[in-house]
Amino acid sequence: MASTVCRWGILGAANIARKNWKAIWCAENAILTAVASREPARAKEWLDANQSECPFPTAPVACDYDALLKRADVDAVYIPLPTGIRREWVVKAASAGKHVLCEKPCGPDATELRAMLDACKANDVQFMDGVMFMHSKRLPLLRSAIDDGETVGQLRRIASHFSFAAGDDFLTNNIRVSKEMEPLGALGDLGWYNIRFSLFAMKYAMPTKVCGRILTEHASGVPLEFSGELFWPVGVSASFYCSFNTELQQWAHVSGTKGSIGLRDFVLPYFGCESEFVADKPVFAVKGTRYHWESHPKRYAVPEYSDGAPDAAESNMIRTFSGLVLSKTLDSFWGDVALKTQSVLDACLASARQGGALVSC
Repeated sequence: MASTVCRWGILGAANIARKNWKAIWCAENAILTAVASREPARAKEWLDANQSECPFPTAPVACDYDALLKRADVDAVYIPLPTGIRREWVVKAASAGKHVLCEKPCGPDATELRAMLDACKANDVQFMDGVMFMHSKRLPLLRSAIDDGETVGQLRRIASHFSFAAGDDFLTNNIRVSKEMEPLGALGDLGWYNIRFSLFAMKYAMPTKVCGRILTEHASGVPLEFSGELFWPVGVSASFYCSFNTELQQWAHVSGTKGSIGLRDFVLPYFGCESEFVADKPVFAVKGTRYHWESHPKRYAVPEYSDGAPDAAESNMIRTFSGLVLSKTLDSFWGDVALKTQSVLDACLASARQGGALVSC
């Protein structure tokens, strides 16, 4: 009889993995069986803390990386290991027949990501990057509004901003400012989401040219603050800004010939029971000395809790991935869109290293 539950392992006790622990706990077609760390004792401590909050019927086993990949009771692995060492473990997981949910940025560059995708393809396992907003119920509604011909009209411009103000301890000790562990800095950690949103708005058509600028660089050489521009031959452009220096913001804006759409929280929806966005078609009426500018907003929303709930985006991500594993039906879309995101990111960074010159994708 076919299994109705995908058995998960987590390869690395990173902070973000706590969120996916709960997402696995929330998904009815998933269960967590093992957690690995370089130090099994640390894995056990981390595991016990999460198990006390979100308990699985049988507590997951703590082990080291290699032992987890050898386990017969693990079908899929979530890999939140640092970007600098991720390729090795994605390839090892794929070679062990484990399906791979990979934290972003997937690799230091597209060459490394292609090696990961090739390994997954050769071993008939699913690959997906961990962009949770891709699994939000808000996204199909946003797609419909962009495409309906009236809300936005003909698409012309996409803009997004993702930032948080990191403190001194972060800028001194966090691995996201380590050249060896996270060589892409804020561009990889945050800009991945900006680029993915722009690609989503463009139905995943690749820009032909990009430019980028490192606005602030850490002493280690990783970007702390980055801006980029993407250009499509159909007359659409996108701008993005990502930063470890600016207070928390996660907004995106889509503009066209008839109106615009704004999201205040495109990465992680604000806490509540709905995910929303607002479309607007302002009217500017001038008569004599009166300059009258009217807003005509229309709110769109779907019922969806922002985090830690069975219908949250991260729970949907685990549910979707587990469904692919259980159905034995691989979906190449997820690897393809990850590679497109990485390729655009690489080109933006190459441009920045060349003083902002236009670079082809």
